[in-house]
Amino acid sequence: MLNVRNRLQAWQGRIESVLEDVLPPATTHPAVLHQALRYSVLDGGKRMRPLLVYATGEALGIAPEHLDIPAAAVELIHVYSLVHDDLPAMDDDDLRRGKPTCHKAFDEPTAILVGDALQALAFQVLAAHPG
Repeated sequence: MLNVRNRLQAWQGRIESVLEDVLPPATTHPAVLHQALRYSVLDGGKRMRPLLVYATGEALGIAPEHLDIPAAAVELIHVYSLVHDDLPAMDDDDLRRGKPTCHKAFDEPTAILVGDALQALAFQVLAAHPG
């Protein structure tokens, strides 16, 4: 069991690093949007979907470095769905992962743009890193 736990922790660390790299810096214009993107994606979550990508790849004999971008894309799509699901017109949630939802931490229009941007970014990173 310890070996599995170590692999899961390694994959979680790996995907956090990849997500950090594929997201625009918080200071890049438009800064508020990029801050909200990073707020919504980083520092939270179990990362179950990327872990499934890595576990499937391992079962098929694919090296983790070939799975980083697909794993990130899957997580970006997932976070997009959470940001939009939390909006007042949907579930109107105030908290996600123990912190204010994107529309509470920023505002509703920014949260809508964050979700849209995350969906587009998922496909952008896949297209930019064919593998």
